[in-house]
Amino acid sequence: MKKNFAYGLFALLIAVASCSFTNKKFENDDKDKLLIDIITYVLAKLHYEPKNIDDDFSAHVFDDFIGVIDPTKRYFLASDIAEFEAQKFQIDDQIQNTDITFFNLVYDRLIQRMAEAEVIYKEVLAEPFDYSKDETIDIKYDDMSFVASRSDLKDRWRKQLKYATLNTYDGKVSHHDEDEETAKAHGHEINEKHLTPAEAEESARLSTKKTLDEYFDFVADLQRKDWFVQYINTIVDEFDPHTFYFAPEEKEKFDTSMSGKFEGIGARLTKKPEGAKIVSIISGGPVWRDARIEVGDLIVKVGQEGEEPVDIVGMRLADAIKMIKGAQGTKVNLTVRKIDGSYEVVTLTRDVVELEESFAKSAKVLAKDQKFGLINLPKFYVDFEDYSERNAASDVAKEVERLKQEGVEGLILDLRDNGGGSLKTVVEMAGLFIKEGPIVQVQSSGKSKDVYDDKDERIQWDGPLVILVNELSASASEILAAAMQDYKRAVVIGSKQTFGKGTVQNVVDLNNVVRSSENGDMGALKLTTQKFYRINGGSTQLEGVKSDVVVPDRYSYIEIGERDQSNPLKWDKISPADYEVWTDYIDYDATIANSAARMAKNQQIKLIEENAKWLKAIQDENVISLKYETYKLHEEKHKEKSKYFKKMRDYDSHLTFESLKYEKELFVKDSVLREKRDRWHINLAKDVYVEEAVNVLRDLKMNNMKKSKLASVKG
Repeated sequence: MKKNFAYGLFALLIAVASCSFTNKKFENDDKDKLLIDIITYVLAKLHYEPKNIDDDFSAHVFDDFIGVIDPTKRYFLASDIAEFEAQKFQIDDQIQNTDITFFNLVYDRLIQRMAEAEVIYKEVLAEPFDYSKDETIDIKYDDMSFVASRSDLKDRWRKQLKYATLNTYDGKVSHHDEDEETAKAHGHEINEKHLTPAEAEESARLSTKKTLDEYFDFVADLQRKDWFVQYINTIVDEFDPHTFYFAPEEKEKFDTSMSGKFEGIGARLTKKPEGAKIVSIISGGPVWRDARIEVGDLIVKVGQEGEEPVDIVGMRLADAIKMIKGAQGTKVNLTVRKIDGSYEVVTLTRDVVELEESFAKSAKVLAKDQKFGLINLPKFYVDFEDYSERNAASDVAKEVERLKQEGVEGLILDLRDNGGGSLKTVVEMAGLFIKEGPIVQVQSSGKSKDVYDDKDERIQWDGPLVILVNELSASASEILAAAMQDYKRAVVIGSKQTFGKGTVQNVVDLNNVVRSSENGDMGALKLTTQKFYRINGGSTQLEGVKSDVVVPDRYSYIEIGERDQSNPLKWDKISPADYEVWTDYIDYDATIANSAARMAKNQQIKLIEENAKWLKAIQDENVISLKYETYKLHEEKHKEKSKYFKKMRDYDSHLTFESLKYEKELFVKDSVLREKRDRWHINLAKDVYVEEAVNVLRDLKMNNMKKSKLASVKG
């Protein structure tokens, strides 16, 4: 697929270079205008679903760009917005004419307003906060209007800073007598002496001031080009959430990440008005190993070792990431607002992700007198330089063979939290479980579909198969689960629907589009070029894969799927591929019905569902009390409820998990590997989803036994 795209891209780039940019002369070598010209041209020619750059497009760019640079609405005044709005429906014309008047106007005003804001926040923080005053703050900033005057703006700053300081004040005034371990567990500072409320208030306020001082120093170092990249990405984001412009320095980081070397904390973030939200965790990284931070949590402050934390609320995501990242071996203190509303300070040691933890691993599952196999696959990895070196398909094949040698009677393939990867490995992996046939269909814009088949008639595993998924199973994971579901080859257990990313992206080096290098490095554009479709014809875009047996988890009601991203491509369908349903199961539908009935009665599942609804209710709380007593009562209620749900961790499936023979031999020389596997097995034993997967395998095994008996009778 990528090879075919490369040929088309090569031809296009030749055309682009010769037709579009060789005869165009830009005054004063205006790189910004040239960049807009190149990017819009490439998007129009290569994007899967190019958008009309019209008045509607213009209005979206207007709203989104203002939202990106002033998300909490504490810089611009209503009069600024009114002035900007004169160009709200002209941005499309400006883009097409490589005119950046709108950007220049907004940028110049932003610099002016940020200088004024620096004066305002210092004025606000020079006065004590009155925590006995009964007032609230609405943190749903999207619905908030811009204020009309400086005095109104100052009051907005006062409320936002009072809110930002409230948790720090709580830690100082209430927990001076906590020991170090308890204080850290609750995200509170360790106080060496008793502080009166007035002293605690002053100390917390000074801490907030120091954070803002550092933030504004940081912003002062930003250049105009940094803000212009934000403008460019607002434009390309209108096409779909996976189209993104990489400035030259960011392109280098992207190349490094694609090589499989992740230095930092091992998490992917997205910008939210209330902080940097964790959207995925990289297996083997510091966050994954520490296990205290999870998807959906918000990072609100970042502190370097031995330094005061800096508030990143309202900060550009790229700037926040720069603070979070750092050299291997250094420490970073993250103040995290958990998805249950509590705060915690997590200290992580930055590191290069341990790639070994990104690879497939397996375990035996011992259930009474039966033995099953479980393979965990964190992603569909591949060495692009040498496919034969190591890839997900060949590794899973090895694990299947090892499990067969150990006499397992059924197989669980765990694709939870698997964000995808190489398409080639998906096709090969699916072929391990069927005789032959189509696995996925791929559609390019304006072209006939391509069908990717398994052409190998060998079946490596023909026994019962269950696939586990959740809301974070995306892209390649969805292709495999969908194919096995369409063939009725496996029972899919998990979330109501998976992530819903059914698109393919490719990266275009923009330097290849321009013949001349006099403009310097132009960076690169990652853009959506194709869509995935199931063999039944339906797209995995937006809808993902709907599990055969639906079970809730913590993310069931939290907005983390493709449908919750900005400007996602729509769902549609094409003609189905020619395939034959797997016929080696008897009572396949009855097995699914039995599983659903068990899950409906399971008390652990009911508790997880209750927890998921509670987490959603917390996230929907937008009005926060700034009166300390009210705030404190609210926090205590949250803590009590959080303690109630901690009993989910005590669940025991009464299943036993063991490493395979070859791995046990490695433990003799590798105690760290033994420790990792022990930890994994302990977590698996508490996993109600794995327990149900075993129950389904038992049912499917019984069905196979019935089939064998029927065959014997007929004989």
